[in-house]
Amino acid sequence: MACRPSMSHHDLSCPPGSATTTMDHRHPLAFTILWSPLPPITCVLPFIGHLGIATSKGVACDFQGPYSVGERGRMAFGRPTRALKIDIDSLPGGAEQWDRAVAEANAEYRTRMHNICCDNCHSHVAYALNSMEISAYGIRQWDMVKLCFVVFFRAQFLSVWGFLYQFVPFAMFVLLIMLVRLI
Repeated sequence: MACRPSMSHHDLSCPPGSATTTMDHRHPLAFTILWSPLPPITCVLPFIGHLGIATSKGVACDFQGPYSVGERGRMAFGRPTRALKIDIDSLPGGAEQWDRAVAEANAEYRTRMHNICCDNCHSHVAYALNSMEISAYGIRQWDMVKLCFVVFFRAQFLSVWGFLYQFVPFAMFVLLIMLVRLI
């Protein structure tokens, strides 16, 4: 029986040597940009969150803080709630090039200080995508702002819970403001 991880898992949930890890790149999170809410910021600005990038085997990698890159599938702020699949059919070098670029970004960001506004998890993902020189969703040169909006408008939710986790706190925040203004 083949191991088939669900889209909701954020790490490689199949043991090494299983059908998913040895046959092409069938993990549902392979070749994706991953997004998770960044409490409490996402409650106020639901388009702001934490980004990571998954390898060809679906393992999440993310810039977690100063000189720290997670590359074992566990993102800094929990399981991703959204994923944006990147088509690598036109990528010279295919999956190997994807993985090389992700590894290069990981190595580079292990030497960097984290800066919430200028050099953060979005920058790490942009570095990987620019290193592999991939064009997707009409974007050739990736940056923090482009990633923020393409993920917000194009990434799929991995579950209903992910949708609720992103938008219910914001809706409650807006309702609270409206109630306070009425009083």
